[in-house]
Amino acid sequence: MERALVLTDGHGRVHRDLRVSLTDRCNLRCTYCMPAEGMPWLPTPDLLTTDELLRVIEVAVAAGITEVRLTGGEPLLRPDVVDVVRGVAAMSGEHGPVEVSLTSNALRLPKLAQPLADAGLARVNISLDTLRADRFASMTRRDRFEDTMAGIAAADAAGLAPIKINTVLMRGVNDDEAGDLLRWALDHGYELRFIEQMPLDGGHTWQRSEMITAAEILGWLREDFDLVEMPGRGAAPAERFVVDGGPGTVGIIASVTMPFCGACDRLRLTADGQLRSCLFARGETDLRTPLRDGSSEEEVTALLHSCLAGKRPGHGIDEPGFLQPPRPMSAIGG
Repeated sequence: MERALVLTDGHGRVHRDLRVSLTDRCNLRCTYCMPAEGMPWLPTPDLLTTDELLRVIEVAVAAGITEVRLTGGEPLLRPDVVDVVRGVAAMSGEHGPVEVSLTSNALRLPKLAQPLADAGLARVNISLDTLRADRFASMTRRDRFEDTMAGIAAADAAGLAPIKINTVLMRGVNDDEAGDLLRWALDHGYELRFIEQMPLDGGHTWQRSEMITAAEILGWLREDFDLVEMPGRGAAPAERFVVDGGPGTVGIIASVTMPFCGACDRLRLTADGQLRSCLFARGETDLRTPLRDGSSEEEVTALLHSCLAGKRPGHGIDEPGFLQPPRPMSAIGG
């Protein structure tokens, strides 16, 4: 039986997954994410301290959160990221220990993969959009391909499995690499997940007409691979397929063309302490001010429920009045 204070929104969706942004800063400048000059970064005094961050997560775990994903920007740029992981991994709720995962561009994983694993990190999602060094430099505006590949290898060696590789295909840029990326991932035992480009870029240049759809990606893959859809997706964002009889799989996250909002179980906390019920929400619930004013656990819990009470049934991308949220993905946390 669920606890009376289980994190349920007005549409009956139970929330178990908290995405926590550790910083809005990043050491890459991916063209689909932010302008070449970067973004106006959050002032350091506005960021939640480690104690504040862990307190919010602890309250959320007591209310029913079972998985915490650390995100950014690039979360490994936070100097005390290992301490944050250790603190979260030590938490346990009604459903048992919290699973801690992390989304990264892998640039700092050669040094941090083993310390993170030792601290209790369970697994990583790593962004990689190309297997070509020249194309990587063009897409990220940084010549760091070899560093990313070294980071992936370090995560593998540290046992941060399953390693999920997140890929965004862009028309006329890297859309010829779908098959090559999948073969590479299968050869290494990684799970590749193609993600439809979403209207969350810092430059607000996203155009639906230019976006590569899940249907297109599946069509390309099926020219070379046998794909069988896996049942039991639940609240997972990726629709998964067994490749060539297994054991390898590939996932498609079709947030735009085949939204999965009806099963959403995610809340998001920004690095400056704002709680968001949806990636595309235009409103936020301020937790930083109440925390610094000495609010009790009960009062913070009430704010979690208040945020969820206003959660819409869907993200509304297809609605005529849709507006891209003011914050880009790098400032929200994926």
